[in-house]
Amino acid sequence: MGTNIWLYPEKKYQTFESFGVSGAWWAQVVGGWEHLDSKSGKPCRERIVELLFSKENGIGITCYRYNLGGGSKNSNSCTFSKGNRGAESFDANGKYDWSRDKNAVWVLKEAAKNGADEICFFCNSPPERLTKNHKSCLDRAWHENITKENYLPFAKYCFDVTEHFLAKGIPVRYLSPVNEPIWVWTEKHGQEGCHYRPRSVSALFKVFANELENRPNLKGVKLAGAENGDLRWFNKSYTRGLLKDEQIKRNLDSIDFHSYFLPLPIPFMNNRIAFMKRFRKYMDKNFPHMPLKMSEWTHMKGGRDYGIDSALVQAQIMYEDISILNVVSWQHWIAVSEVDFCDGLIYINEDTKTFEMTKRYYAFGNFSKFVTKGFVRVDVSSDDKDLNMLAFCKDDETVIIVINSTNEDKSLVLENCDNAFVHITDEKRNLEKIEISGVFVPIFKKSISTITIQSCKKE
Repeated sequence: MGTNIWLYPEKKYQTFESFGVSGAWWAQVVGGWEHLDSKSGKPCRERIVELLFSKENGIGITCYRYNLGGGSKNSNSCTFSKGNRGAESFDANGKYDWSRDKNAVWVLKEAAKNGADEICFFCNSPPERLTKNHKSCLDRAWHENITKENYLPFAKYCFDVTEHFLAKGIPVRYLSPVNEPIWVWTEKHGQEGCHYRPRSVSALFKVFANELENRPNLKGVKLAGAENGDLRWFNKSYTRGLLKDEQIKRNLDSIDFHSYFLPLPIPFMNNRIAFMKRFRKYMDKNFPHMPLKMSEWTHMKGGRDYGIDSALVQAQIMYEDISILNVVSWQHWIAVSEVDFCDGLIYINEDTKTFEMTKRYYAFGNFSKFVTKGFVRVDVSSDDKDLNMLAFCKDDETVIIVINSTNEDKSLVLENCDNAFVHITDEKRNLEKIEISGVFVPIFKKSISTITIQSCKKE
């Protein structure tokens, strides 16, 4: 006995663009790992990049976020608790040193070669030469670290770098000059960062938009932002500041936000779904044609977690952001982690120069490997309210993603369809492919399943 699926392809939502990951701060380490991976026989750095971005030999991630560093690693101006969080800058006292950040640049080029056709350059901090304290972190909380006079030099630097890499064949599509502007990025907070008030973000983006329009070589590049760090705080303020200006608006491809939602000791402040619905309603009312992108999320808890429970949390967040906020892109934070934290899709061990896979990696692949650019989300439902489902259509192909967080095996009824398969990630399986025989689709306990249908006879 199975539960029926009802698919409504005529009821369309957003057209999806990409799934993505960030290269901070692992790329500057892994990019130098030229030794052979014992399992594949390939250079370790090549295998890790292939696992992430190759459609044939990995999970086909198409968006890669490259960290355009502020230069703390060059100057040693900020001593972060985790050494890899210092970042290099191509800015060398107003000139350019393209030999810098060579390991991360190697990963950038290799990601593009493996299929990442949507590169976003993002800045945690302006180059240190342009900051008030000549550091890529703050000395004082809540103080902005760049003057208005340096907005234009900052823009020129970012676009010079963009032009350089475009000339090298890197498909840079987006430039994000601000990252989590609401937070206080002092040295003790462990990474490069810069605080901005909403009006300052608007003023900065105005300068960037004007400079972008004066660069014919960057005709295909758009701005991205403002990448606010929590769904509850000031998203409307930062968004309104950007979209009320027509010049910024025409150079901005989307509103990018981060989907973090750290728990607070106030019950009504922990209703994530309610905050999401309010933000979606605000966008529909005021800026109905501006897409949303979720450009950073990770499971914020301590300890390395390789298991299915963390993967299910990640899948649930992806489901909510895609189905409630209608995001057109969903981007995980770091793809690879070297620390004792529940963050990366892959873990590396720097002492032994080895890597380990997680269930989050395979669960992410249940989305990224099958829902590619141009798929349109359509309506889908079933009688089983314990199952969360997403459906996408493109040409004659249908993809249905089913998340079962319960401890109960289930099945779905899939009628009138030919050439259908299901790829399953659970405690025992890693994107395991099973051909669907008959009308019943197995949905195992604590699993993420992707049903792919090459042709479906519509009744």
